[in-house]
Amino acid sequence: MRFFVLGAGSWGTVFAQMLKDNGENVILWARRKEVADYINSSHTSPYTEGMKVSVEATNKLNNLSSSDILVIALPVQHVREILLKLPRKPKMVLNLSKGIEINTGKRISEIVKDTLNCPYAVLSGPSHAEEVARKLPTAVTLAGANAKELQKRISNDYFRVYTCTDVVGVEIAGALKNVIAIAAGILDGLGGWDNAKAALETRGIYEIAKFGIHFGAKQTTFMGLAGIGDLMVTCNSRYSRNRRFGELIAKGFEPLKLLESSHQVVEGAFTVKAVLKIAKELKLEMPISEEVYHIVYERKSPIQSMRDLMRRSLKDEF
Repeated sequence: MRFFVLGAGSWGTVFAQMLKDNGENVILWARRKEVADYINSSHTSPYTEGMKVSVEATNKLNNLSSSDILVIALPVQHVREILLKLPRKPKMVLNLSKGIEINTGKRISEIVKDTLNCPYAVLSGPSHAEEVARKLPTAVTLAGANAKELQKRISNDYFRVYTCTDVVGVEIAGALKNVIAIAAGILDGLGGWDNAKAALETRGIYEIAKFGIHFGAKQTTFMGLAGIGDLMVTCNSRYSRNRRFGELIAKGFEPLKLLESSHQVVEGAFTVKAVLKIAKELKLEMPISEEVYHIVYERKSPIQSMRDLMRRSLKDEF
């Protein structure tokens, strides 16, 4: 079975090249023809500085075979659009994207069910493309269909895959950690306060888990690589675009202008819209996510948001 990777951004390209290095048959799809041509002619990518790319790239969706494993590495808000354009159904889907569709509030597994209705798995965890490209030790979680087979085919000496059965938890953890990372970046921009950031990450994973458990996710998932692991790296890494977005906001940049000018998608800024709509309907308290929304879309002062969080009614921790 061939891997057909949808999305030639940094993570899609690095993941495709890793599979190729593992000995797999891989093709990489780019939305723009010039990107595919550049990869094929230069054997590099505009999104993966310094990494040699030997994967064949294409911008044609009709190259997809019904025996392929379709890998999704796309901005979440474009996933449905691209899947609806596929000429045929793949054997299964492996999702790498992290987020929630704004218009519907659906996770990627639900979008895949709507459009392709085929076997599905999700891979998530602390896995910045920049470090995987350098073959630095990385560990992730994979949940869903054919998990054990995929675990063997994806794992290698520097990329270790663990499996679990909690698709919902892995998806929700991967989506919501980007929202908390924006808040972490804001703290970095305000001065990098260690106490506050530790509190934010701890209460952040609690907020994520509370949301996920409501939809049937397992609490243990949020204590693992897909949960606290991914949250830690996204809140602290120099590679994190969500953290960097928050940091720039704290330094005085206008949030919506940053989103318009960014060459990379800040998923947390979109996810927070979907999450709060769902939380409001379910009457779930999501105080950190609410303040991130107010800062990004209503220009609320980060200092005022921090004060409001600290002045919330006192309660037990759990």
